[in-house]
Amino acid sequence: MSHSSLASGPLPTIPPLLALALRPLPLLPLQLVLGGFLERILRRNPGLLDRLGEHRRARFGIKPTDLPFAFIVEAAPARLSVVRELPSGLDACVSASLANLLALVEGRVDGDALMFSRQLGIEGDMEAVLALRNAIDDARLDLAAELASLFGPLGEPARRSFEHARDRLTGASRERT
Repeated sequence: MSHSSLASGPLPTIPPLLALALRPLPLLPLQLVLGGFLERILRRNPGLLDRLGEHRRARFGIKPTDLPFAFIVEAAPARLSVVRELPSGLDACVSASLANLLALVEGRVDGDALMFSRQLGIEGDMEAVLALRNAIDDARLDLAAELASLFGPLGEPARRSFEHARDRLTGASRERT
């Protein structure tokens, strides 16, 4: 897996004015779309959550530092919630810019390097976060391909568009070993 985008410098963040414009939007539509997307990824990658092992019941908070909302991800049962602020009592919280979070999910950046450069924050149960990271790494997710699969016969042009957008947001074109 390549971590080339990290070498080219920090990834971009959502402009503060855009984040401010997103603040009044209702969260339920986003939660429905992302929850459905998560269900589809889990159907296409059975066993992904089983890789969490003893942390299967952990509740993870994911906070894009450049957006006015956050996510709570639960593995058992699989559920994604969109919230304005992360509640207390979560097992672990991960925070980074949206671009860094997406790049982490796809294995395009090194999480350790992000953490040491203070572009990634982790609080709570480090073992649970490591289990989540390993499960995601093992799945070798390609978010552009996952999104494109929703478009049926238009999937290929959609995939190219999503890849272009992803690459603009998260750095150079994807390289995997």
